Order: sequence, then structure tokens, then C-alpha cells
Amino acid sequence: MKVFRGLPNAESRAPCALAIGNFDGVHRGHQALLARLREVASNMGLESAVMTFEPHPREFFAERAGDPSRAPKRIASLRDKLASLSQAGVDRVIVEHFNAHFASLTPEEFVEKILVQGLHVKWLIVGEDFCYGARRAGNVATLVQAGVEYGFTVESQPTVTNGGERISSSAVREALLAGDLSAAETLLGHPYSISGHVVHGQKLGRTIGFPTLNLRVTHNRPAVSGIFVVQVHGLDAKPLPGVASIGVRPTVDDSGRVLLETHLFDYAQPCYGKLVRVEFLKKLRDEEKYVDLPTLTAAIARDAVEARAYFAQLPIQTVTDGATSATDRI
Repeated sequence: MKVFRGLPNAESRAPCALAIGNFDGVHRGHQALLARLREVASNMGLESAVMTFEPHPREFFAERAGDPSRAPKRIASLRDKLASLSQAGVDRVIVEHFNAHFASLTPEEFVEKILVQGLHVKWLIVGEDFCYGARRAGNVATLVQAGVEYGFTVESQPTVTNGGERISSSAVREALLAGDLSAAETLLGHPYSISGHVVHGQKLGRTIGFPTLNLRVTHNRPAVSGIFVVQVHGLDAKPLPGVASIGVRPTVDDSGRVLLETHLFDYAQPCYGKLVRVEFLKKLRDEEKYVDLPTLTAAIARDAVEARAYFAQLPIQTVTDGATSATDRI
């Protein structure tokens, strides 16, 4: 999959079938839209392309209004979003920098400069509530009219539901904020996870008997926070069990920076710089500020006991590979 920061240069502009959206989380509704995109692109002999935005438009407007709290909490980092789009079979992704200039484009300018001249769109799919251009003045109806004028076809994707409830990024966010990982998995179509490279931390965990692998959270408003039972992919042939904290670490840090810290059980191999994926299995509690380090250490110990108990009660699965077999907890 090719990734472009902004519009491709003239040599890289090829006629395409395009989907536009924020795609935060790439949930089952997004997946249905992307499946339709791939189908049409294949039938028309076009590349399948996605245009998404960084930052999220609502983040941009919240910052400009001086109230960052109005921005939606992020489900996924740009890295994880791109990984999901790649898994969905998209040929190219255009990550458009959402700034004051882009926000000021009229609907007509957006169509002519971005879709027609910039991307050579021949077929376009958007959500049924899609709006575009300054002050969200453009909608699906005006987009269809523009398509007639400029020679591209527009299709809107109906809302995808689960048990009568709309599948949306907002619904995924609400499930994650509530610590309902089962509901989030149903909406996403897979367990929730965060990936990143392991970085050096303060080394505090090893001094209190709970060494951690640390991942920076590139967006400071993640949709998950607290203490979780997790398993980590990317360090071994099978996922490794552990307990993780994601938050601002109020007992030991006042910077406000979000960090994902994971203590792996019975694992002591070097892993700095490695790309790992932390899969969230169960929320244990919210993040708390403790009066001192011994109190924090005691809380971590209780979390570790509870997480180990979670893994201990999982069913045993026997995996057979040819003449050999191994039994593992999963």
C-alpha cells in the first residue's frame, strides 16, 4: 500500500476509486465501505484509494476554539489506522493535513482542486451523512451533482448496524471509555489493540519489581485509560500475557504525557526498539494517584495477581502440528 502525505505529485496521480473519511478505528461499518470500494475498483480497473485526515477535523476545530477537550478521544493512532487500511486491501492512502487552508476550501474548490485535479477520481464512496467544504456546506446531494459535471460517479454507504444499533466510531469510543472491551470488539470486528515501538522509560518499574515495556501514545487523548489485562504480540511466537497501565501516571509524573506501560509475566528479554501490539483483554480499574511509591507498588502487585488469575482460568487448547503437539493456555 502506498501512503501519501498530502496530494500525490503529478507523476503519481492515477485515476482511482476513492473513499473519504476519518476512519478512526476502521470498524465494521468502515470495513463494509472498503469492501465495496475494492469491488468497484477491481471491476473498473482502477486503484482503490482512501483519503483520511490528520489531525481529525474535530481536533483541529477544538484547538482553534481554545478548548481541546471538545476533540473526540482517539481510537487509533495514524500507524494503526494505516495498518488496518492495508489489511483491508487498499492500494493507496492520502493522509491530508487538515489545517486552516484545507478547512477554508469551498465545496466547489474541494471537488475541483482535490478530487478532480489532485486525485483524478472516477468513482467515489462516502458515508450517507458526509459533508465537505467550508462550514460543511457540501453534502452527498451536491457531490452527486458535481460528479455529473466532472465525470465521476458518487455512491453513499448506508449505515451498518449491529442488533439495531448504528456501528460508528462514536459507538466504539463510548464502549472503550466505559471499559466494555467486548462491545468494542463486536463493533470493530476484532479485539482492541495499540501498537508501537518499545521505548526507554524512567526505569522505575524495575526498581520496584515490575519492569515494563513502554509505548508512547502519539495522541494524548486515547479512548482507553486505566489498568488492563493484556497480551503482547510481536516478541514471541505466541502472545505474551501481562498487565498494562495506560494514562498519565499521576503518582510519578506531572507532565500530562500519556504512556502505555506493560508488565509481562515471566519475561526478561531485551525488547527496546521492537514493534509490538498490545491487545486489551479486560479492564481492571481506573488509573489512580497514590500517596507514595510503596502504595503504588502494592496496587500494581494486586493488579498482577488479578491478571494472572484471569489467564489461569482461560480454557486449555491443544495445538497439533504434524507429529508434535503442545498445550497452551490461550
